[in-house]
Amino acid sequence: MVVREGEPFRGKQGHLYRHAISAEAVGAKALHMQLLEIAPGERAHAHKHAAHETAIHVLKGVSGCFWGERLEHHAIAGAGEFVYIAANVPHLPYNRSATEPVVAVIARTDPNEQESVVLLPELEAGVDWSKAEA
Repeated sequence: MVVREGEPFRGKQGHLYRHAISAEAVGAKALHMQLLEIAPGERAHAHKHAAHETAIHVLKGVSGCFWGERLEHHAIAGAGEFVYIAANVPHLPYNRSATEPVVAVIARTDPNEQESVVLLPELEAGVDWSKAEA
């Protein structure tokens, strides 16, 4: 089955997504795949995916991500790199560029992508943004 990307929508996390493979689109039972675009300078809301793993392949741009129980860790991923986020791990991704978007393919073990999103606004005040400058 070949599926074209769906209409863009803004997820709970704050980013722009385009569904491709999901329970709604093709009847998937344990997998969801979509395109993600993070606009220049944009950041997500702190969140986690309850009981679901996430794999990301960055196609374009450079993204940073704070992760961990208190968002104490920081990682950077650019075009051609892969990112793994374990189930229930809080994270806050953002676009490091003020001029170029980040485009990535995301696969998750939740066929209904937005159902497992748990927003964690209480973690955002503690983010050490000086790590993003490194």
